[in-house]
Amino acid sequence: MNLQNIEVSTLPGVGPKRLQAIESLGIKSIYDLLFYFPFRYEDMEVKSLDEAVDQEKILLKGVVASDPVVAHFGYRKNRLNVRILVENESIMITFFNQPWLKDKFETGNEVAVYGKWNETRRALTGIKVIGDSHSEGSIDSVYSVNKNIHQKTLVNLIKQAFDKYQGDIQTVIPSEIREKYELLDDQKIVKGMHFPDSESESETARRSAKFREFFLFECGIQSIKARDRQDGDGIEEKYDQSFVDQFLSTLPFKLTDSQSKVVDEILADMKSSHHMNRLLQGDVGSGKTVVAVIAMLASVTAGYQAAIMAPTEILAQQHFDKISKLLTPLKLKVGILTGSQTKKEHDTIAGNIANGQINVIVGTHALIQDSVSFKNLGFIVIDEQHRFGVNQRKALREKGNNPDVLAMTATPIPRTLAITTYGDMDVSRIDELPAGRKAIETYWIRSQKIEQMYKFVQKQLQDDAQVYVVTPLISESEKIDLKNAELIFDKFNELYAPKYHIGLLHGQMPNDEKESVMDEFSSHKIDVLVSTTVIEVGVDVPNATVMVIYDANRFGLSQLHQLRGRVGRGDKQSYCILIADPKNDIALERMKILTSTTDGFVLAEEDLKMRGSGDLLGNKQSGLPDFKVGNPITDINILETAQIEAEQIFKDSNQLEKPENKVLKSFLSAEFEQINNFD
Repeated sequence: MNLQNIEVSTLPGVGPKRLQAIESLGIKSIYDLLFYFPFRYEDMEVKSLDEAVDQEKILLKGVVASDPVVAHFGYRKNRLNVRILVENESIMITFFNQPWLKDKFETGNEVAVYGKWNETRRALTGIKVIGDSHSEGSIDSVYSVNKNIHQKTLVNLIKQAFDKYQGDIQTVIPSEIREKYELLDDQKIVKGMHFPDSESESETARRSAKFREFFLFECGIQSIKARDRQDGDGIEEKYDQSFVDQFLSTLPFKLTDSQSKVVDEILADMKSSHHMNRLLQGDVGSGKTVVAVIAMLASVTAGYQAAIMAPTEILAQQHFDKISKLLTPLKLKVGILTGSQTKKEHDTIAGNIANGQINVIVGTHALIQDSVSFKNLGFIVIDEQHRFGVNQRKALREKGNNPDVLAMTATPIPRTLAITTYGDMDVSRIDELPAGRKAIETYWIRSQKIEQMYKFVQKQLQDDAQVYVVTPLISESEKIDLKNAELIFDKFNELYAPKYHIGLLHGQMPNDEKESVMDEFSSHKIDVLVSTTVIEVGVDVPNATVMVIYDANRFGLSQLHQLRGRVGRGDKQSYCILIADPKNDIALERMKILTSTTDGFVLAEEDLKMRGSGDLLGNKQSGLPDFKVGNPITDINILETAQIEAEQIFKDSNQLEKPENKVLKSFLSAEFEQINNFD
């Protein structure tokens, strides 16, 4: 019997209204109901007063010593006070806005009350009165509910479902894996999560439930990979190794060991008949672009076209300039396609893409327009891939016949995100900077010492350096005391103009105006660029050696690291100055971490710990999946183990066909059916 196909309405007392209330929790079937686990437990073991801890919850048992009194105050508010004798001490119990509970207290009767203890007052703020039917020493499960359904109703429904269907609960994790990690079967997980007889049982059930949740998620991820890697569904790019080697020998620098390793991984993917779906992550300035160029060159020698899509025209132009410089001497044709080109320019470029005259095409979203078609697209690079939506990435892939895909990001990705959000991709990492690149020196100062920063900037300008100045907001706010870009722009003009040219860049500018300002900064017509965070991902200006960030405590660690990475692109010593007056421990910790390391991967891990699964990459969709039991940050070891076991299951395409994996296969077919349509 498949519990995923049985509706909750099969339970007694579940009519249309109650069914609607249950469905508001995301519960659609008996399976959903049984696996709707509590988020915490309440210990219902009676404790002595000696065990009471201030501001913690406790269950006390005593004899009612006085009649309950209900006092009214404010608008429709009331307070119920009653004294009970606990271990010969009179304890005041107070319930707020629950006047009906007075019937539970009759002088001389024994009663058990659960509530929050106040050590100073030696009193209890009541939460609930424990009735006779409640067994002492039990553990109460607490569920996430809403206004449509009460805890008690949900618990009763789960109890009904378990009593009726417990024999039909099938275990999805193969017995070999369960024995290896001492995991419970699914029936015991459900029982232990909802109705534990002891704390030990609930802990064992929760550990097993975490593994189960992570394992099934990873199986879904592995099924995507298995689909992408079926023999014959990718392009087998038989590139010219000697031509690639010749190109490498002409480079004015030697690849780092990390770059060489990544190049080997990518070229191995390209040679195979499997479809490549690889994520290349590397810190700002680590040399991702040259790796992409090597791969694109290899694809061209195999008879294909290659394309690189960038999120902004500035970045696209920067890529075009770099790639042209590297590939034009090899008689390869490099083109660029952006939204700002005239129709005539666009049509000419599009025509040369369609007829195959252009070997490597650089572009923005313009590449995915219907008017653009490729003769033989075999290799795609998506730069800053999190800046593009799923449909945009898919649209570019559909310009070719299942081309190999290399996605790049300068945002270092923690292990947790690499396993979850990017689990369907093979991940390559460049974790060292090119030789000769000097580490950026980072300093943190409080706002009262800002004069030191002004003097430092003056000295750097005298040495012909360029300076970025970043501020979080561009307009005044009555609620938050932030310096805005316009005021700082005026201040820098007052200090350094007219000898030095000060530029202003902010998010409310039209795109063409932003492009113009960035071009002026790139060509050193602007010495100091005052900007909001629109420069977080942007151009490569080797002469920019100073990054000043106002109100640095308002930014996350990864965002600060990305901003810092705008400097240090040349061979000169570069500096990052953080101006911040941290108001809390977390903001203070950010400043300390930033000044202690320039390792983006270390910072990314710390950022994820501080900020949880939220806005790490700039939008919520880039965060962690919504796990119900496990926490991928604190339970990273369980997650990694689950990933390893899921990979083993999918390593051999025949594994799922084995009898011991029959239930798992059936479950995945039903639960992850949508994965077959997932991009």
